[in-house]
Amino acid sequence: MRLEVGSILVKDVQFGAKTEVKNGVLIVNKDELAQVAGDDESIASVEVYLAKPGEEIRIIPVKDVIEPRVKVSGKGGVFPGFTSKVDTVGEGCTHVLKGAAVVTTGKIVGFQEGVIDMSGPGAEYTPFSKTMNVVVKIDPVEGLHQHEHEAVVRMAGFRAAEYLGKAAQNLKPDFIEVFETKPLLEQVHEYPDLPKVAYVYMLQTQGLLHNTYVYGVDAKEIIPTLIYPTEIMDGAVVSGNCVSACDKNPTYIHQNNPVIYDLYQGHGKDINFIGCVITNENVTLSDKERSSDMTAKLVEFMGADGVIISEEGFGNPDADLVMNCSKIEKKGIKTVLITDEYAGQDGASQSLADATEYGDAVVSVGNANEVITLPPMKTVIGYEEVADTIAGGFAGSLGEDGSITAEIQVITGSTNELGFGCLTATTI
Repeated sequence: MRLEVGSILVKDVQFGAKTEVKNGVLIVNKDELAQVAGDDESIASVEVYLAKPGEEIRIIPVKDVIEPRVKVSGKGGVFPGFTSKVDTVGEGCTHVLKGAAVVTTGKIVGFQEGVIDMSGPGAEYTPFSKTMNVVVKIDPVEGLHQHEHEAVVRMAGFRAAEYLGKAAQNLKPDFIEVFETKPLLEQVHEYPDLPKVAYVYMLQTQGLLHNTYVYGVDAKEIIPTLIYPTEIMDGAVVSGNCVSACDKNPTYIHQNNPVIYDLYQGHGKDINFIGCVITNENVTLSDKERSSDMTAKLVEFMGADGVIISEEGFGNPDADLVMNCSKIEKKGIKTVLITDEYAGQDGASQSLADATEYGDAVVSVGNANEVITLPPMKTVIGYEEVADTIAGGFAGSLGEDGSITAEIQVITGSTNELGFGCLTATTI
């Protein structure tokens, strides 16, 4: 599959009479966007705000972050299985409003949601303090169950991002990037002298409100399968999660998976990037065994020499990570793991809930238990009182002055396990 991604650089965002992009400025018709996002009888109210880098704005609780995009050529739409038909994506041309994002907030769905500060020390931990954010605050009607509430907010975000993305339909991109993966046998033979590298993409599916979707299907319901990397880059995988903000993959990060991007940068030079295996993170031991067995089998079937494995979440999913690692290594295939750590506030505790002697090449993206104090902001979009209850917070986290003292676990993207964040790691 060959995918062209045309980026239209967004340097500012403003409200205006017509939704369009002019001279690098995304102009948003506020009322029209609210109407599109709120097109659901289960929504009681929709409010739209703007949050720009450097402003004294806090968004809490953050449900999802989504990049506005539009398909210009090729099959499908930007959110297949949700706002468009279930056509296979990953080829043709897609235009992106690069630098813009839709952020959804509102009444809290599940306790594992996050915070984005647009300035101050918290802004240094989240990549979404650097984006021009269109914040959609969605409050549902009374009486919805949590899973219904999550679906309402998720779909409102997708509709909003699709609406904004259409502003890029007929624009000339500032730059175009081309990504291509050929059918497996053809791809292997193209660079026969380079090591064949695959990517095992673990999707969060571990329990209620821990949902990731593949072409509209809850990944709890899938068995590990092969997928073109360009499909992932083109919207085949989206978030429905209410998991810890620090290492959650919002839809924006699935759309811009840096592991896939970096593998493409080395493709044909240092490595032969032959494709992806997507797998889930399960609750029961038997399900973990099944998925890890099949993941290792697929990697072997591809003929990979090496594999990068990323996880989403911590604790229970650490067992899936370790099982994938050990079973793939036992087949003679080298692995590199990407994970964050929950090593206690002093950094002295065991970093992962499970371990294996085969996990001898690991990239850490940070300790989520590190404590930080976020100063008060002039403007809060959402409901700041949830600071005491979201994962990483505790009773008394929200100060009388509006400051928040909590673990960096509360900050969206602070220890993202794809490396889509602001922390760096060093080898010692």
